[in-house]
Amino acid sequence: MDTSDSGIVFDDRGWCDYCNNYYDNIVPNWHPDAQGEREIMAQVEQMKRDGKGRDHDCLIGLSGGVDSSYVTYIAKEKFGLRPLLYHVDAGWNSQQAVNNIEKLVDGLDLDLFTEVVDWPEMRDLQLAFFKANVPHLDTPQDHAFFAGLYNFAAKNNVKYILTGANYSTECVREPLEWHYHASDLRQLKDIHRRFGTRPLKKFPLAGIFKFKVWYRFAKGVRVVKPLNSIPFHKEEAMQELVDKFGWQKYAHKHYESRFTRFYESYWLPTKFGYDKRRAHFSSLILTGQLSRDDALAKIAIPAYDPNTIAEDFEFIATKLGITVEELRSYHGGPKKTFRDYKNDMTLMDLGAKVLRAAGVQRAIIR
Repeated sequence: MDTSDSGIVFDDRGWCDYCNNYYDNIVPNWHPDAQGEREIMAQVEQMKRDGKGRDHDCLIGLSGGVDSSYVTYIAKEKFGLRPLLYHVDAGWNSQQAVNNIEKLVDGLDLDLFTEVVDWPEMRDLQLAFFKANVPHLDTPQDHAFFAGLYNFAAKNNVKYILTGANYSTECVREPLEWHYHASDLRQLKDIHRRFGTRPLKKFPLAGIFKFKVWYRFAKGVRVVKPLNSIPFHKEEAMQELVDKFGWQKYAHKHYESRFTRFYESYWLPTKFGYDKRRAHFSSLILTGQLSRDDALAKIAIPAYDPNTIAEDFEFIATKLGITVEELRSYHGGPKKTFRDYKNDMTLMDLGAKVLRAAGVQRAIIR
């Protein structure tokens, strides 16, 4: 990590606050060992009891990426759960994502529900974020993913959602100036009001109060993070998925989405100077999965392939129904932040402080 995160703080040793937080707050409370196994198996047995008489005892949002794929695998094969897989098709799936979802569904003999986002509305909202000139261009896709998942769980009386969130690959979180909360419905609506052209009638929406408070306490929806309770090594997990299911690897974290690959590898670094690999690699360094020297060598090379970026521009522009020239004009537009639009940052910051004080949230989010 470097000062492209404007809030980073280094101590006298040259250690940043992410490293210090990892050793002070995460490591002492993270148990991917026998203790963690006992804790997760107690939750698993509760899920099985609560799921008796139902077709499924939990819900898993499956993107085709390694985290959600591995959770799906261990839920069925190692925990003996009966998950229903839920996938949101926001129009940007890569070939690898489609293949990985199909391989897991067939290989594990699981049920899959796919929610296809209304493309005209998705397209309009995505264009609104381009026109807003904010770094967090992935908000429309991310919001559809989590809002669709939580709305589905609440509507169908699902009590447990298993996610791939984990400390092993995410102990260093991306700063909010790089990637703002996709759950901030107030901001999403403000940007769409200013730059959108059609109402969002079918697009899945859920504000922070709905999914953090109403769904949790009124509907009883609980989130379980199994990967924090077992040994989870990214490369080993991917290879296990490859060997067992014919799962396909992809170049980097989140690149199972064609849009996310373009936005993270090219748009963010070249327009804003933000390279998310810094956070991703830092997590792997701290958890012993990547050496710092190797990470520095990787980060010195652009994440995008210069020979194919023109093709990516054409693909994204064509999909959005605009010209390549118009898309490039947004790249050259003024740099805005989430602070330039209405937001619920004060409320979210308060919630994060409460969760941190309660020991629920241990990674730094700022």
